[in-house]
Amino acid sequence: MPAPEHRTDHGRDHRNERHPHYSRATLWLLATIAGISVANIYFNQPLLDDFRASFPGSAWLIGAVPAATQLGYAIGMFFLAPLGDRFDRRLLILIQLAALGIALVVATAAPTLAVLIAASLAIGVVATIAQQAVPFAAELAPAAERGHAVGTVMSGLLLGILLARTVSGIVAQYFGWRAVFGASVVATIVLAVVVIARLPKSRPTSTLPYTKLLGSMWHLVAEHRGLREASLTGGAMFAAFSIFWSVLTLLLAGEPFHMGPQAAGLFGIVGAAGALAAPLAGKSADRRGPRAVISLSIALVAISFVVFAFSARSIAGLVIGVIVLDIGVQAAQISNQSRIYALAPEARSRVNTVYMVAYFIGGALGSAVASLAWHAFGWTGVSLAGLAAVGLAAWSHRRRRVGAASQAG
Repeated sequence: MPAPEHRTDHGRDHRNERHPHYSRATLWLLATIAGISVANIYFNQPLLDDFRASFPGSAWLIGAVPAATQLGYAIGMFFLAPLGDRFDRRLLILIQLAALGIALVVATAAPTLAVLIAASLAIGVVATIAQQAVPFAAELAPAAERGHAVGTVMSGLLLGILLARTVSGIVAQYFGWRAVFGASVVATIVLAVVVIARLPKSRPTSTLPYTKLLGSMWHLVAEHRGLREASLTGGAMFAAFSIFWSVLTLLLAGEPFHMGPQAAGLFGIVGAAGALAAPLAGKSADRRGPRAVISLSIALVAISFVVFAFSARSIAGLVIGVIVLDIGVQAAQISNQSRIYALAPEARSRVNTVYMVAYFIGGALGSAVASLAWHAFGWTGVSLAGLAAVGLAAWSHRRRRVGAASQAG
């Protein structure tokens, strides 16, 4: 038999044995899981006026609804996401989908604002399903295609983040805010059925008891310089992202635009370009290495804030800036995650937890800085704050020490 043909067949069989469940369909299912689950974190943001109308006696507490959701997400990331190393991720996804469906039903029928706040906290905790989907993709993929796999799933997650506000605003305008949560209940049930039918099981990589599993994350931070660097870089990049999106509504409400909150939500559709570019960024990380892609991403985000600085009265400038910003942030996110998943293959859920906690801390700080900058210095101050966050990301990314070359990436 011809030797080349034998080697080709053997290589194909060997790959299938090692990665039998890796397929485009599985990746897009994981992307859908990530997008639908994370969207629940952002559905309530355009609905605050509707909540105020439904619960006029508790209007002063309306802001607690999105705050409770974000707090719940942080809690879920820390306490639930690491379980993916200990248990079958498919089972964890199904359990969280069931819990999410219940929490959404409670939110849909909430008779008081207190019940809605409690349901929002629960929604945030269990919507961390996305943090099982991304490391699941890294586990299923061959090492040479890990960046592409992570990028594909992250594109679904980003679409969920960017389009949630738009979809929520449209549904609420015609059917009321309860219909938003009700529609999500239906989507969650359908998704659970598809997961049961199509998603493969994962192989746990740790036997640590739960408390030691959580404690081991500190050891991972201490052991892996690449994880510390990626976490700081990612957190700074998401801070820049949040600085822009936190005050866009305020900019559009004033001169010369006089646009309502729905206009800011529609910018999410523009930002979807970043999600569509995510798989390409993953492939580039596979070919050229993640560090090169991160360097380019930082440059793109810096350019976007320069564009923003000169676009205080220009919709076209804002649109261009949003596209460049989202492509840069998402390309950096995918490349950073590709790096950290290579550091400790047996602890992908835990390194992802460390990274994402830092990522959302950066986002929260960015939102706070944006508010201060807006009230003190206006749009110019916001643009400069964004550039400062990008500068921090560049500093973290460029820091090299003796021995750093031993780290992945």
